[in-house]
Amino acid sequence: MTTTPSMAHQHRVVIIEDHALFAESLELTLTREGYDVRRLEVPEEGGSLATLRAAAIRLRPRVVLLDLDLGRLGDGVALIGPLAQSGANVVVVTASTDRGRWGSCVRAGARKVLSKTRPLQETLSTVRRLMQGLPVMSTDELESLLAEWRAQRAEIEDMSNRLERLTPREKEVLSRLIDGTTVREIARISVVSEATVRTQVKSILAKLEVSSQLAAVGMANHVGWRPIVSSQRTSLP
Repeated sequence: MTTTPSMAHQHRVVIIEDHALFAESLELTLTREGYDVRRLEVPEEGGSLATLRAAAIRLRPRVVLLDLDLGRLGDGVALIGPLAQSGANVVVVTASTDRGRWGSCVRAGARKVLSKTRPLQETLSTVRRLMQGLPVMSTDELESLLAEWRAQRAEIEDMSNRLERLTPREKEVLSRLIDGTTVREIARISVVSEATVRTQVKSILAKLEVSSQLAAVGMANHVGWRPIVSSQRTSLP
C-alpha cells in the first residue's frame, strides 16, 4: 500500500535535541521502527526558540521528542505549550533530574517526561503508545510531578520575597557580589570603609536567612534575581 502524505503525518516524529549523538540514536531507532522521523538541529548561530517552534509546527508531527536544555537557545520548556496546542504529543527526554522542572513540563502540556539515562526502548515504547492513542502516564505519576512543581514554586516565591526585603543599597552590594566583586573592592568603589560593607553583607545574610556570601549568591542565581541598578551606582552607605 502506498503511504500518502497525510498518512505520513500520522506517523511523524520530530526530534528537537542539541546533542547530536543522542539525537542520531533516537532517529535511527525510530526510523527502523517505520516512523517518519525529522530532526531539527539547534543552530550554532542565529535562530531562536520561536523559529525552532515554527519549524516544528510546520512539520505537523504526531509526536515531538524534546530536550529541555537547548544550548544557547535556552530552556525548551517554553516550546511545550505551543507544540501541544498545535496538536503534537510532546515527550520530554532530558538529562535533568529536577522533579520540579519535570512537573513544570507536564503542567505546560507534556504527555511524558523521560530521563536520558533510561534505555531507548522506553522512549520507543512511549512513542508507540502515543501513536496508538494510549495513555503514557498514570494519574499518580502526574499528581506526583505536579506536587513537586508546586513545592518548588513555593520555595522560589519564598526566596524571592526574602530578596525583596533588601534595601536598595543591599541589593546593590549583592549585585556586586554576584558579579564576583570582593568586599574590599565594593568598599573602594563605593568610597566607604570595609567595615561598612561587611555590616551591609551581614544584614543581607540575615534577611536572606543564609550563612554565607556564597549561599546568598546561590539563592539569587537560583531564582534568576537581578536588581535594576542604574549606571551610576550609589556611593552612600
